[in-house]
Amino acid sequence: MSATLHELGPVLALILFGFLPNEVWRLVGLMLVRGLDEKSQIIVWVRAVATAMLAGVLAQLILSTSGALSSIPVEVRIGAAVLGFAAFLIARRSVFAGVLTGEAAVMLGTYVFAN
Repeated sequence: MSATLHELGPVLALILFGFLPNEVWRLVGLMLVRGLDEKSQIIVWVRAVATAMLAGVLAQLILSTSGALSSIPVEVRIGAAVLGFAAFLIARRSVFAGVLTGEAAVMLGTYVFAN
């Protein structure tokens, strides 16, 4: 029994310290934004800043990566991002379809082109 609990320790820590605090702030945010006009200038600006930050993080992950991802050729990473974005658009803006396609492209490209 204690071996099973010991093995679950990292997962429980991730849930307790990673997932739950994030969810609390998401719920607070949902309560605070009730009644705000989606087309107001401040909301449009916040959405633009969030999108730009996400694009910057993705560009950094694709172009100047470290760790295990750096062993995948940059052409494969760029191609997977393009295919994932195309799938996102084709599937009527489905994030699931985009991520699934991009991930499949990374795995296939790594198998075909890496070493």
